[in-house]
Amino acid sequence: MKQITVLEKYPVFTLEVNKGETSYTSIDEIFAFLRSQIEAHPIATYIGEFDHYAHTSSLEEGKINEEIKAAKNIICCFGKVLPKPEVLAVRPRSIGVAEMTDSFVISFLEAPNPDANGAMEKWVKDIVNTKH
Repeated sequence: MKQITVLEKYPVFTLEVNKGETSYTSIDEIFAFLRSQIEAHPIATYIGEFDHYAHTSSLEEGKINEEIKAAKNIICCFGKVLPKPEVLAVRPRSIGVAEMTDSFVISFLEAPNPDANGAMEKWVKDIVNTKH
């Protein structure tokens, strides 16, 4: 897993998993695993999924990199305190999974909560060589 800056300002954690490194064969299988991790977490709550590929491809002006075969976000929240209204701007969390020809690229924006980052990083790393 590496940390990069996307569009010159967004701190993102990302991991490319070659399809030979995981027993998961689709985004939906990966999402079933991630959802089980979210639901087992003592604080996180599952919110939903967003099919970014379907949305973008439905737009007349939509453009998708031809190497991307599918792309979805799974959405959850780790919020256990709400100290001020502006905190809402950095919630909820989203983990994106893009299916490429030979790999899955999994990424998420760095959270202000180190525990949330740690949990998401573990979940993403567990996709590698996971047997289900």
